Amino acid sequence: MNDIKQRLQQIVDRDVTHSCPGFGKHALCVRAVAVAELPTRFGAFRIVAFWNNQDSKEHVAIIRGDIVEGEAVPIRVHSECLTGDALGSIRCDCRDQLEASLKRIDELGSGLVLYLRQEGRGIGLLNKIRAYALQDGGLDTVEANLALGFRDDERDYAIAAHMLATFKIRSVRVMTNNPNKLTQLEGYGVTVAGRIPHVLPPTEQNRFYLETKARRSGHYIELGPDGPLAEQSDTGMAE
Repeated sequence: MNDIKQRLQQIVDRDVTHSCPGFGKHALCVRAVAVAELPTRFGAFRIVAFWNNQDSKEHVAIIRGDIVEGEAVPIRVHSECLTGDALGSIRCDCRDQLEASLKRIDELGSGLVLYLRQEGRGIGLLNKIRAYALQDGGLDTVEANLALGFRDDERDYAIAAHMLATFKIRSVRVMTNNPNKLTQLEGYGVTVAGRIPHVLPPTEQNRFYLETKARRSGHYIELGPDGPLAEQSDTGMAE
């Protein structure tokens, strides 16, 4: 275990002088700046903090086991959701997805969660609450974002691609139901070896939200007569 921590510390030490052309249209570049132990209720992890050259937002990688230079590494790319992750909102399934991914990675013994500061599908916290208000009036999540002048999903996964490159990860299996996430990662040069379905049982409060993801945004969520059905099995290559 000490060898794993040492490898991560070596990456942090190396990144002190890191500079590169960056990823994506905004030439985004990140540096690993610190690593520490992170004991959680879901298992023992390590956390690596990242700086980026575009704004003041920090991102983190939550790591289990030795993922450096790994192949077919299980990952979850999770965008920040203050209302769900921290406050326990049940309007969405974000907290459920985050907790389930940490539990799954702990069970597998190796993998990581990339926690990205992309609140509200990239529109920010204030606009997310404005979107909530529109949803209270009857709009779905897609309609609310469009009404505010945004796209359905404003997130950019160049950050995640660079973070994976920092660890020299050769290929990943992504815990996701979002085809756009897979397409973007591959577009940024990440080798996606497979997809791990990540649908959690719906609640009365988030059923319509999940149905909108499936019907309007093309998420891989199977809809039964009573709404979304949970998938638990792995797939092979990404769909």
